[in-house]
Amino acid sequence: MPEPDRDRAILDLARLPRAPRSFELRPEAPERARLAEALDIEAVRKLRFAGTLEPEGAQDWKLVAQLGATVVQPCVVTLAPVTTRIDMDVTRRYLADWHEPTGEEAEMPEDDTTEALPARLDLGAVMAEALALALPDYPRAADAELEAGQFAGPGVAPMTDDEAKPLAGLAALRDRLRDDPEGSDGGSEDGSDG
Repeated sequence: MPEPDRDRAILDLARLPRAPRSFELRPEAPERARLAEALDIEAVRKLRFAGTLEPEGAQDWKLVAQLGATVVQPCVVTLAPVTTRIDMDVTRRYLADWHEPTGEEAEMPEDDTTEALPARLDLGAVMAEALALALPDYPRAADAELEAGQFAGPGVAPMTDDEAKPLAGLAALRDRLRDDPEGSDGGSEDGSDG
């Protein structure tokens, strides 16, 4: 296996020899800071993207890599910094005969690792995209608790969570019927007393 290519992050696929090629990207602090800003997060403390690019068939390529990162995002509840470790496998297949789905109701392909074969492959862009997809959507500090919000107009009692549940009224009716199975009038079903 060839030595990892640390210097070239953009590969000209048309001129690349059709043989497996290893790569390893370890962005320095300034590049990680730019990436954090682009992703709208606080920091990317560590980042490594390493793997191989292998030919498939006559024209296609397959990228198999590992992404390792330590990121800092604000907690969705308290805005305190939340540090997350990300370790994931990344697979991409670049196909010469791949076509973009067309039409208003185009279906998503079953294999979401495939895309059109580019003339030049930017490994840094693949790394950034993989990191963006791996970020937690709602980072939360371990001790963060969301307090119940109560909102009401002046002079109106705020609604509780139980009252806001769509079937709360039916539950109350069910409970009343359990307590008074004969009904509130004390009579029989046909209205007679005897």
